[in-house]
Amino acid sequence: MAIVVEKAPVPADGERRVLIREVGWQGYETLLRLIGNRAIRVTYSQRDVELMSPLLEHEHNRSIFAQMIAILTEELEIPRLSAGATTLKREDLDRGLEADEAFYFRDLHRIKSVQDFSLESDPPPDLAVEIEITRSALNRLGIYGALGVPEIWRYDGRTLRFLVRQSDGSYPEVSNSKALPWISAEELHGQFPAGEDLDETAWARGFRRWVRETVVPRASGHAEGI
Repeated sequence: MAIVVEKAPVPADGERRVLIREVGWQGYETLLRLIGNRAIRVTYSQRDVELMSPLLEHEHNRSIFAQMIAILTEELEIPRLSAGATTLKREDLDRGLEADEAFYFRDLHRIKSVQDFSLESDPPPDLAVEIEITRSALNRLGIYGALGVPEIWRYDGRTLRFLVRQSDGSYPEVSNSKALPWISAEELHGQFPAGEDLDETAWARGFRRWVRETVVPRASGHAEGI
């Protein structure tokens, strides 16, 4: 069957997207090898592939969330393994993708080896961060659901949503994180840098101070009440 290449269905201000239909699993694997470590996200679902090239707005937001989670886990003393944009794929499910950021928390011995990581034998990340300034043509939440990722933080440049996986693979929105239950989407979004604030060093100092003054006492109080 002929391969059909389509442009993204929406204007791409924060990402560039191309949809390629009827690629198949072997074509997907070939694309992954050809792309290598380039900053291109590859989403695969049941023979179709979407390629996304992130622009500055996308990557800035991704970096902010990575720093937020690093600071939160450091101050709360939660073990963390950062998986970044590791390709999450399973041939038996005919699906695969890369999160913008992905993390394992607490019991890190569940991962057999970072050198030989595979969802065939290792669990999916506890949390994936999705920066989606423009909407993917493929159902990324459906792929995450099939792969069994428990929680998604989804940010579209205006709204942050925490989504928690249900037994049927769906992701209803929740107010508080499952992985880090002492924070809500609303208050975390409130700590996001203002549009004119480009100094991430100064922002990170302020965010760490907020975590120490607000989140750590809240988590400590929760632990004492158990």
